[in-house]
Order: sequence, then C-alpha cells, then structure tokens
Amino acid sequence: MIPGSFEYHRPSSVQEAVGLLAKLGDDARAIAGGHSLIPMMKLRLASPSHLVDLAGIADLKGIRADSNDIVVGAMTTQHELVGSDLLGSKLPILRETSLQVADPQVRYVGTLGGNVANGDPGNDMPAVMMCLGATYHVSGKRGERRIAAREFYQGAYVTALEVGDVLTAVRIPVPPAGHGYAYEKLKRKIGDYATAAAAVVLAMSGDKVASCSIGLTNVADTPLWAEAAAKILTGSSLDAATVKRAVAAAEAITAPAADARGPAAYRTKMAGVMLTRALARAKSKARG
Repeated sequence: MIPGSFEYHRPSSVQEAVGLLAKLGDDARAIAGGHSLIPMMKLRLASPSHLVDLAGIADLKGIRADSNDIVVGAMTTQHELVGSDLLGSKLPILRETSLQVADPQVRYVGTLGGNVANGDPGNDMPAVMMCLGATYHVSGKRGERRIAAREFYQGAYVTALEVGDVLTAVRIPVPPAGHGYAYEKLKRKIGDYATAAAAVVLAMSGDKVASCSIGLTNVADTPLWAEAAAKILTGSSLDAATVKRAVAAAEAITAPAADARGPAAYRTKMAGVMLTRALARAKSKARG
C-alpha cells in the first residue's frame, strides 16, 4: 500500500516543532523512527496531511544522569539504549527490554520516545516505564510539563498528549543498588508484538521483598501497572503461595482482546506465566 500525499517538515528545534504542530493541528503528526506511523499510513489507518520529522532536533537525543535519575532523550534509538554503559549499570532492564523490541534493523531507527508516546498497547517500553515509575517530559502550547507514565495512557492509541505536544525526554528514577529485574515476553516469532509480557523490578532485604513493581504488556487497551499484585509480594519471601496470589491479582486486571495471538483467556494466563518467570529471574538477580 502507498500512503496518501502529505507535506514534510523537518524542524531543527523543539520550539519550532511545537509551533508547527500547534499551527497545523489535527492535520499533522510528529514522526520519530516511523515504525508505527508509516505502516498505519500505508494501510490508510492514518492519513495526516503534514509530517513533522523530529530527527533533526539534536536536543532530543542522549542519555545522562541527573542526580538520582537517568534522563533519556526521546529520539534516542533502541540500539543506543542497548549500547549504553550508563543504562547497563543503572537500569539494565532497559537493555534487556530493548533487545526484545522488534529486530536489529528496527532498533537502529526506532526510538524510545516513539515507542512510549503513541499509545500502542503492544509496544514493550510503556509497561516497563510504568514499572520503573518514569516521568515523561512534554513541551507544547502550554509550555513544559511532566506527566507520570502511570497516568499517561488512557486507551488504545489515546494518551495525555494534547495537540501540539512533543514528548522530549523520559526521566527514570534509578532503582536501589543490587535490585533484581526481568522482562519476560511471549511472542509468536522474532520481531512480533507480545502475546503477553511482564516487567518486574524488585529489591530484597535479606530474604524478604523490600519493594516491588510490576508492568504488563499487551493484555489490555493500555499497558498495566499491577499495583495490587506488587503489594501482595512486598514483605514476602516470594514463596509459591504468595506468588500464586499475586499472579491471580495481576491476571484479574487484564482484559486482552482475542486475536491471532490467541483467545483472551489464553493471553491472560500467559500474562500470569510471564509474571511468574519474571519474578523468579528478578529474585535470582537481586542482592538482599
């Protein structure tokens, strides 16, 4: 399929991009790596009259430490996330997750900002960002503001972004030293969206869970933060009975669609299986 006709814009600053998007309104879409938007345009599921390419804005790239946070520019690619020594030492779950995003060709171009901003429940990074308690930096007509990842997703392809907004960076608090982590993803083949996936970040104090956070991918209209399940696990030794109760609580908040990846009940159960595996791997990595 061939996309409809459109005008192409390549701003050199965030301010210019915001101005263009605000001026052009609903007829314009920002484009980062393009791996979500371009296929939709080819299928005529999206037909913007204007594309505002963010690739020429140098300020949107880079990874840096800021006190106890890591700030990642929205146009930083998945390949750059994989290769970052800073993320490897402070936020290794990002490297683990990036390596499961699509395939190497996509990761060279696909960006973190694009993955988290378009509201696709099948994207891997949104649930990880909810799990980590990340915050999104946004610039728009109302100036600059920050939106918690856990409050950002409102429905399939519906987010807290307003017309004219540009997501500029992702701010992630660094988990405690010695934390455990895992992103477990079930998929039909390399490069596919998850049938179901689970992200876990936890810290141990001796043989007890001191803190825990859980995110779920592609088992609802939005990514999910399984807060109740994490609370069940906190203070436990991750014994089998407690894990079973937490998995049931996580499964209870899912509402997957039946599709080519399987019926809804199967995908819910696979979310539980992925969570069980992620908890076991995270515990094995954590140093109490």
